[in-house]
Amino acid sequence: MSVTTKAALLSYAETQMRSKGYSAFSYADLAAKVGIRKASIHHHFPTKECLGAELINDYINRFNETLASIESMHPDPLKRLRAFSQLFVMSANEGLLPLCGALAAEMAALPLSLQGLTRDFFNAQLDWLQSTLSQAVRQHNWSLETPIENFAFMLLSSLEGASLIDWTLGRTTDPLAGFNHLLEMAAMRS
Repeated sequence: MSVTTKAALLSYAETQMRSKGYSAFSYADLAAKVGIRKASIHHHFPTKECLGAELINDYINRFNETLASIESMHPDPLKRLRAFSQLFVMSANEGLLPLCGALAAEMAALPLSLQGLTRDFFNAQLDWLQSTLSQAVRQHNWSLETPIENFAFMLLSSLEGASLIDWTLGRTTDPLAGFNHLLEMAAMRS
């Protein structure tokens, strides 16, 4: 199997995970989509868990690169927060759930290693949000009514929750309404 085929398998598996869930696709689905035999997939990914782990780690690496790009493009932490929220809009526009949300919805059914990676990914996003919020508080003189850890949790919850509701109901309202409201409330308390 060439690297190109491996990349195609990971790409299609990501789409399946973010649109159907981890449990809803099989190696037979991947083999049919990529045009190879199922045994060829097992050569590089002995188990679906191995495939899932590589996919999640690859996604986290790409996500971290995106966050680094956001940081370099936007010195203002408020603009970084808004750029972060746009990542969720882009997922919705592609008809996909955020990977964390898709995995979290199946948390009890995931292998333990994938549960750990999912928790690590959520924690990394919360850490980034907390750091960025700390900078916004200092730079914009915000006075939050709740600790930064709680505010970061509320921001991420509003984005993940809106993604799941949009996924279920279709676009019925602004998916960033809750997120933007929280930032507006913080700005009003400066």
